[in-house]
Amino acid sequence: MKERILIVDDEEDLTLGYSKCLSKVGYEVKTSNSGEDALDLLRQEIFDLVLLDIRLPQMSGMEVLSKALEIDPDLIIIIITAHGTVQSAVDAMRIGAYDYLMKGFDHDELRVVVKKALDVHRLKREVSQFKHNERRRYPDIAIFGNSPKIKTVKELIQVVARTPKTSILIQGESGTGKELVSKAIHNLSARADKPLIPINCSAIPENLMESELFGYEKGAFTDAKNMKKGVFELAHGGTLFLDEISNMKLSLQPKLLRVLETQSFRRIGGTSDIKIDVRIIAATNQDLKECVETGAFREDLYYRLKVMVISLPPLRERREDIVPMAKMFIEQNNKEFSKNIIGFSKEAERLLIDYDWPGNVRELKNVMERAAILCQTEIVTVDHLPIELRSIQPKEQKSIPLQTSSNEVLSLQDIERKHILEILEKFDGNKSKAARALNISRSTLREKLKQYGIF
Repeated sequence: MKERILIVDDEEDLTLGYSKCLSKVGYEVKTSNSGEDALDLLRQEIFDLVLLDIRLPQMSGMEVLSKALEIDPDLIIIIITAHGTVQSAVDAMRIGAYDYLMKGFDHDELRVVVKKALDVHRLKREVSQFKHNERRRYPDIAIFGNSPKIKTVKELIQVVARTPKTSILIQGESGTGKELVSKAIHNLSARADKPLIPINCSAIPENLMESELFGYEKGAFTDAKNMKKGVFELAHGGTLFLDEISNMKLSLQPKLLRVLETQSFRRIGGTSDIKIDVRIIAATNQDLKECVETGAFREDLYYRLKVMVISLPPLRERREDIVPMAKMFIEQNNKEFSKNIIGFSKEAERLLIDYDWPGNVRELKNVMERAAILCQTEIVTVDHLPIELRSIQPKEQKSIPLQTSSNEVLSLQDIERKHILEILEKFDGNKSKAARALNISRSTLREKLKQYGIF
């Protein structure tokens, strides 16, 4: 994404020259001839850097500097000054200007100073993001595997990453790696050098969620002693990941919809809209369509978010990936705990494959960490696995009679219907448990029940 520069100078010839110089090397440039106009632009749009002449009509450059930093404390401002006002430039740097240029500078010097300032700013932002989001050593582990379902997910990631602004909805059970998929999409996109800001809609109290999303102006409420940027503003140029979107309260949903439709928002207490360029990736472990049907989620927002849907399969639906993924986790733990584990006993492998992994990849990772700690040999055995795995029985191949007592041959559909009924009876009608036992998703079971008239 292009970095955006605002040039503020009342000498139009100079402004035009600076603008052409910086536009040629790839920056997006806007100009202003007055302090009031410049501040209006800063309230409405997001800029990375401002070139500000210290001498302006009506409102001085120093006044513009102070008010600009109130609007955006992270803004880089480079002062343009004449030879007789060097002290004013030094004073401006005490207030918060990044650097200054003496009038008479050539275009090469301008480009060098601007590039250096933006490079420093970018580095600070990356360090801040690194601290804010602890990097995972193996960020693609949740989408590791060669099963058909995970191959489909990988292909979709490649496709949607190439789209510039398309909203994405990631669906999947807890622990399937929804956040890691959002990171993969962001890192493969043209937004990779801009922020990826994650926010969990279920982890923030309802009364704080609006200010977290949109920020607030100084004095907007009793405790608003300083202006605060929200995550939409912090993610400008990049990606905002809204995890557990189904938990967003109804009163905030129309405001999110407006941002998606207009790419603009207003801080709490603000009087003007701020334009942004942000891709929204939402994720949920619930069926959003069911939430719409129950009135817990807005239908218009649902359809606006699901422009592109990526459904992550639970681990039990891609059992061929379990052992290879477990081995990868063991390799990580070998380095972490100075071990030399090379594999699993056959019985341990059988238990890993037969277990249904309700916690999905996250649970597998934790089980492998525990096994690596306990294992004192080169092979992980059953004894190193937790009780919930050791207690499962081998999956039996049920013998379903292919004929009735009258020697009538049953159709494949009749056999399937009979088996589903038996499993439902075994689990007292619990569809979630029945789906796990049948090794299918709950939605697939629901379709089968409709197909066979089982209610």
